[in-house]
Amino acid sequence: MHKEIFIVGLNHRSAPIEVRESVAFERSQLLAALARLRAFATIWESVILSTCNRVEVVAAAPENHRSIEAIKSFLAEQRSAAANGALDEHLYSYRGADAVRHLFRVAASLDSMVVGEPQILGQLKDYYNMAQEAGTVGTVLHRLFHRSFFVAKRVRTETGIASRAVSMSSVAVELAGRIFDHFEDKTVMLIGAGKMGDLMARHLQRCGVKSVMVTNRTFERAVELADKIHGSPIRFDDFPRYLKLADLVIGCAGGPDILVDAGMVEKVLRERKQAAMFFIDIGDRRNFDPGINAIDNVYIYNIDDLKSVAEENLHERSSEAEKAENIVQEEVESFIGWINSLEQVPTITAFREKLETIRQREIAKSLSGGLKDLSDKQRRAMEDMTAAMMKKIMHGPITHLRKNTESEDEMLYVAALKRLFDLEDK
Repeated sequence: MHKEIFIVGLNHRSAPIEVRESVAFERSQLLAALARLRAFATIWESVILSTCNRVEVVAAAPENHRSIEAIKSFLAEQRSAAANGALDEHLYSYRGADAVRHLFRVAASLDSMVVGEPQILGQLKDYYNMAQEAGTVGTVLHRLFHRSFFVAKRVRTETGIASRAVSMSSVAVELAGRIFDHFEDKTVMLIGAGKMGDLMARHLQRCGVKSVMVTNRTFERAVELADKIHGSPIRFDDFPRYLKLADLVIGCAGGPDILVDAGMVEKVLRERKQAAMFFIDIGDRRNFDPGINAIDNVYIYNIDDLKSVAEENLHERSSEAEKAENIVQEEVESFIGWINSLEQVPTITAFREKLETIRQREIAKSLSGGLKDLSDKQRRAMEDMTAAMMKKIMHGPITHLRKNTESEDEMLYVAALKRLFDLEDK
């Protein structure tokens, strides 16, 4: 049965952060979640993507409406009980060529909040590898994801998007630069020492920050990053006591829990004698209580607030993005050609087997009759010659089959070939 590619999900354009959070998957949940997807009869292959900007299910499934509905149901079940409002209004779905184009654009960072940011490709590879581990990747998604990695490489090699790109961490630092006139006398607390935390630290250093406190659930990671940037590691359980020293607090830790709430900040402000504090929240899940924004002398920005900064820079990369879109379109057409060719595999196989059977039968007849006295060398020569003849005879029809575009003329061609060579039901 024909497989079609589907993508159902939401992203930073279709849903605000609180909705994205409500359906996000923790890394520890992914294998079990993929196992639940595999249980759906209408979904044959699947990969789950869950980042701060998007939650999507990429699937290969029979061509029917029930596949999309099954994925929507799956995402609705994942949604946290505390979430408000309808989820469906935030979801989008793509199928066929549109789904392929969407994933290629995601991989090439054309669908990112910051066009050209480099982190998404690594995330895509991680989620693909987890799906492989879960056993939910088959022929179609294996080819699709590896092709998306190739598309991303082409875009970064053949356009200027990579050289002009800014990461989410650099946008966050740019926003902080609008808040502060200078960084030299400011103290920063970095909550989270993963890849994003590392990038944030490097950007802050380039901007002149000299005092950085680093905390992380795994203290060794905090120590490692603090050593790199000549900062101060703080044990995770102790960081609330050190908040009063921080002018800028940046949250980029994983996990579903709110790490800093409004009550904690009110207490810290009293200790700081109401000196202003700024919070930038760029974790996959929000690290800071949104209610903090209601407190005087405290300003909080989350990942959605970074959109405006990113969009201001977008026009500078628009011509490079156009080149990238052309690459994506070219690769989509190539991939859809491959998908369509899969439908003709049984016909191609039957055609080859039919002609090979004829060839072998005629060789056997000749070698048992008038050519029975041929030497081994002559027999091999006849074998090679007839095999080469068959390849040449098959080349044209098979090439045409592989280019099948499902038009009416092409379907008539396939039907005629089956009829001429008696390939029906093969």
